[in-house]
Amino acid sequence: MRFDPTEVDGVILITPDQHVDNRGSFSRLYCSQEFEQAGIVFSAPQINLSRNTSARTLRGMHYQDPPFAEAKLVRVMHGSLYDVVIDLRPESPSFRSWISVRLASENGRALFIPEGCAHGFLTLEAETDVLYQMGRAYVPGHAKGIRYDDRAFDIKWPATPLVISDADRSWPDFFWPDRQSDRTPVRPS
Repeated sequence: MRFDPTEVDGVILITPDQHVDNRGSFSRLYCSQEFEQAGIVFSAPQINLSRNTSARTLRGMHYQDPPFAEAKLVRVMHGSLYDVVIDLRPESPSFRSWISVRLASENGRALFIPEGCAHGFLTLEAETDVLYQMGRAYVPGHAKGIRYDDRAFDIKWPATPLVISDADRSWPDFFWPDRQSDRTPVRPS
């Protein structure tokens, strides 16, 4: 596996080695030893599957605060998507930054997302299935989110979402903790 750091501290793009022959292909998708050698300590007590029937389905931007923060390993099993991560960790050198990556079943890539980051995606084709390996089991009542079009981040989506849940459409604006008094959003630097 190849582990490539991104511009957001701790977010790693993982490309599996693919072995191809006349039967098809074989790839190792996760190996705790290889992850640890790359500086990623991660285990997955919960695995989720997101089925998305329509192209331009948007899910996100989701996160959970400590002590329920979740690290994630996200991979597309079928189809393709535009995956986005926002760094919400005030102590991080990339605080308030976001990155995007195209994940697709044909490229096999995965994205490791550390605790303290918001995550979401827009499907680029119909019938896109997304596998999430979660670093912590979900704790009901602690899910939070940022609107996908929050002007504080100005995420550049490749297309206008056509399918989005009421919950994801109605997340409040994100306000930086140091700006709570006047409730004025601040654009990232």
